[in-house]
Amino acid sequence: MSVQTLYTAATGMEALQTKLDVVANNLANVNTTGFKRGMANFEDLFYRHQAFPGALDSQQVPTATGTSIGLGSRVSSVQTDFGQGAFRQTNNPLNIVIEGRGFLQVQDPSTNTTVYTRAGNLSINAQGQLVIGSAATGRILQPPIQIDTSTMTNVSINDSGQVLVQQSGQAQPTNAGTLQLATFVNPEGLLKMGENLYSETTASGTATLNNPGTNGTGSIRSGMLEASNVEPVQELIDLITTQRSFELNSQAIKAGDEVLQLISNLRRG
Repeated sequence: MSVQTLYTAATGMEALQTKLDVVANNLANVNTTGFKRGMANFEDLFYRHQAFPGALDSQQVPTATGTSIGLGSRVSSVQTDFGQGAFRQTNNPLNIVIEGRGFLQVQDPSTNTTVYTRAGNLSINAQGQLVIGSAATGRILQPPIQIDTSTMTNVSINDSGQVLVQQSGQAQPTNAGTLQLATFVNPEGLLKMGENLYSETTASGTATLNNPGTNGTGSIRSGMLEASNVEPVQELIDLITTQRSFELNSQAIKAGDEVLQLISNLRRG
């Protein structure tokens, strides 16, 4: 039976190593704009049933409990926590926060598909298009918003997502377009692509598009960015408890090895 102890404890160490990887990624992205922390979920594995509950004992009486030996654990999923991150003031009118549900849509130039992001660091590229990221390498916002920069004196984004452009010689700003936000039935089903991007999957469902502040979609706040929702103190606690659990599983392997060594010595004796 001590051989099974080695394999069972090994599954625990492997699962805990995965959780350590998740915690490390959370801590590495503590300053990443719009980052959403991951949470590792565990489940137990198969059981070896030596006696089933309700089986008849030697007196033909149904037993109240059975005898089942578990064979370890594994990571069942890594869930994304889409809780709201803190708002960081930047005073840049092209920096926005989505307060509530919703994702911005951008075009992925490599696949020519629409992908989604919570990062609101907008810029204007050389063609006058609104992009996410830097003006040189940013991905074009969808639906596209074109801005005439030749006579532009100021640009702002209001709570309804309207991009208001003040042109030289005009008393009132013009509306260059309205940002649209995408929502999903199951945002945790989105596929993480890196670079603050998510792609739609069958698990997430198809995107529903609305203007900000309508039909339960989040509103827009300009001049700010959404910080990561990682809590460093909580992650450090998870790091410590996971490390201790890893050590306990290694002690179980050591104990199983000592029992096997004892059995081996008895046979030689």
